Amino acid sequence: MAESTSAWLTALPWLSLLPPIIAIVLALITKEVISSLLIGVLSGAFIFSDGNPIKMVVNVFEIMSTKMGENAYIILFLALLGVLVILITMAGGSNAYGEWAARKIKTRAGAQLATSVLGCLIFIDDYFNCLTIGTVMRPVTDKHRISRAKLAYIIDATAAPICIIAPISSWALAVTSIMSSSGVSATSTMDAFMNTIPYNLYAFLTIFMVVIMSVTNLEFGPMAKFEKNAIEKGDLHSSSGDVQSQEEFDNMEISKKGRVFDLVIPILALIIFAILSMLYLGDFFTDAYAGEPFINQLMSAFGNTNSGQALVIAAFGALLVAFFLFVPRKLMSFRKFMDAIPQGVKSMVSAIIILCLAWSISGICSADYLQTGNYVGQLVHDANVPLQFIPAVIFVVACLLAFATGTSWGTFGILIPIVVPVLGSSAFLYPALGATLAGAVFGDHISPISDTTILSSTGARCNHIDHVSTQLVYTIPVAICCVIGYILDIFIGNAWITLAISLALLALTLFILHRVSVKKTAEA
Repeated sequence: MAESTSAWLTALPWLSLLPPIIAIVLALITKEVISSLLIGVLSGAFIFSDGNPIKMVVNVFEIMSTKMGENAYIILFLALLGVLVILITMAGGSNAYGEWAARKIKTRAGAQLATSVLGCLIFIDDYFNCLTIGTVMRPVTDKHRISRAKLAYIIDATAAPICIIAPISSWALAVTSIMSSSGVSATSTMDAFMNTIPYNLYAFLTIFMVVIMSVTNLEFGPMAKFEKNAIEKGDLHSSSGDVQSQEEFDNMEISKKGRVFDLVIPILALIIFAILSMLYLGDFFTDAYAGEPFINQLMSAFGNTNSGQALVIAAFGALLVAFFLFVPRKLMSFRKFMDAIPQGVKSMVSAIIILCLAWSISGICSADYLQTGNYVGQLVHDANVPLQFIPAVIFVVACLLAFATGTSWGTFGILIPIVVPVLGSSAFLYPALGATLAGAVFGDHISPISDTTILSSTGARCNHIDHVSTQLVYTIPVAICCVIGYILDIFIGNAWITLAISLALLALTLFILHRVSVKKTAEA
């Protein structure tokens, strides 16, 4: 915890914006994430320490250790999941599943649509969504020559967007708790959350776009190149390298006796154990919610759980299932099973380092240090924007804040307490709250330092910057349609009609962009 206030920040509060900007710009220019994030963290600590190098070093390690401690369960889950993936591969489960799915799912569109649907079904937690979908669907998409960048996009676009409109999710309780503490006036905070759902244009439009991009060939921007190379050359990475080293797979002894259920059973165990663990840690199996309707008990349990701890328990349970499934059938020996543990952890080291540095950037920008969010929030508060334009403006502000800090939840916590007092019981309250959630998810979606962005590229085993650069072009048309939608809602006054018009506008935009892309390709 920081003990003092920076004199530099007191005099020049805009300096709080520099660290995330530095990290993001360097990452996009150099295509190297780790050094870019590290420079961003160091620059933030340097600013907060008023240029004192000793204090800078102290603050850097204080922030890093704190963030790693807060997220220890996620680090453990990543390590255990890496072990599980290696074991399933060694047992031959991934190969068998890929061959089976290739026979059942006969088209590229089918493979992408199946990935999208599965992503929408796992709505309880975005971390769980990102890593599970990648593990299950990567063998299928590889067989159909779908680029890893496209897979990462589908994973990312069905993680946070589906979680933010699902009442039964860890996200819903986070939002409702912030609304409650901010003084939202409604029958209940869950009713208030439900009222924001139709105004969350970015979530609906993103899911719609994923489906369109899955079942058609409407490719444009950098993604078109990745998909072209995947289809024509079988180059799933476009020679930009994989975020994970391939050595562990190149030198791996894979069993020829593996079956489809050698992948399905451990993954099902992971899902079932995760759900049961979340419910258990959320006191669902006690009388904590006695007297409440069943659906409310579920929502409360999922909202009050520790999802990180639940995922660790689930991963450990899935490893036990894998042990009794693989070793007695001699798909691998006990020694090879144990040898896979350090190998699996090693496969996740790069992702863990990137995540820890991204969390550190978020930490240096927090209220305890640079107060980046507070600075942006104060600018919004002092802007005196006409009420009817607040939804459109707050969408853009939430996007910029989430993009810079890499956290949508932090953006909710900063902006909702500002929006609620300004709008009170105004008719624009729910549109503005919906726009806050939508903008935060959009900014988080495109930020190179966002944890969900990092985990999506990890789940797809895609180079992180490739994922960021290809996804960015796909999300901008969606965001523009959202802003237009919020402006149109001033005159329409009906959330569902606004949503329908926004969807139609996005469909038209995608068609035009595809035609332009095809024309440029033909001319080239």
